[in-house]
Amino acid sequence: MQIGYKLAAEAFGPKELMRQAVRAESAGFDFVEISDHYHPWLDVQGHSPFAWTVLGAIAAQTDRIGLATGVTCPTVRYHPAIIAQAAATLGLVSDGRFTLGVGSGERLNEHVVARDFPDAHRRQEMLREALEIIRLLWQGGYQSYEGRYLSLSDARVFDLPDELPVIAVAAGGASAARIAAELGDGLFSTEPKGELVDQYRSAGGSGPRYAEVPMAWAPDEQTAAKAVLETSRWALTGWKVMSELPNPVNFDAASKTVRIDDVLGQFACGPDPKRYLEVAQQFVDAGFDHLVMQNAGPDPDGFIDFFQQDLEPQLRQLTPS
Repeated sequence: MQIGYKLAAEAFGPKELMRQAVRAESAGFDFVEISDHYHPWLDVQGHSPFAWTVLGAIAAQTDRIGLATGVTCPTVRYHPAIIAQAAATLGLVSDGRFTLGVGSGERLNEHVVARDFPDAHRRQEMLREALEIIRLLWQGGYQSYEGRYLSLSDARVFDLPDELPVIAVAAGGASAARIAAELGDGLFSTEPKGELVDQYRSAGGSGPRYAEVPMAWAPDEQTAAKAVLETSRWALTGWKVMSELPNPVNFDAASKTVRIDDVLGQFACGPDPKRYLEVAQQFVDAGFDHLVMQNAGPDPDGFIDFFQQDLEPQLRQLTPS
């Protein structure tokens, strides 16, 4: 079991994210994962630095801990040729510690370049083409590609690591799970859906399976749940909403009906390790083996201390029920 720490780029500035990553390494986390957004989900979060700059700085300040994007959309705001180059470079400067998490994107981040944000089916087809382009460029040499949606013209990534980054593909359904198996090296999800892992495996996937586990540490349960309600209630709207809304103000409106009880039903909140293990167990039972601790509580240092003192040994011992 690998345990990761979520760097919430929507909630903290770049230097604070770097500091948290260094602390996460010293606390025993196996990897850190950062969201790659242009906007935060809610204006109250107040941040959204460029993930690739932050990861490069973290690579320079750490020695052991793995690094991952969770996740990058390589089709609209970025061209996959740029992501192929960026990921290869980060693989080199981190000495092979980088995992490229990719997905089909959200309107929140992709609409900013004033291009059409496609429907879900087209997004999946574009993601497939993007991964084909990245794989092609990682073969070395000059490459060209002509797809239905994406093209590449006589391009070469000159600096390639000997060991290429792992690609983990975000999936919410069977189509993306197949893409993860066919063109990725691993699976990425935010929900404890065993059918996703089954679909990934039935399509030939055998790599690492990443999942974000929702939690919020605070000295008491109500303080933790109120923090989620203030800054992270968007997480309870579901992906059909989360992928389509264009701006933080829309997420603010769409999540107005979320209540404390809704938060407590999904998030591990407060100081009791048993609740954290209960929520994490759902993901272990679903077949995930890389658990990302996604703390939405108000005190990141308090959470890291809690992980180190009360949670880590028990988390690592979890096995499927």
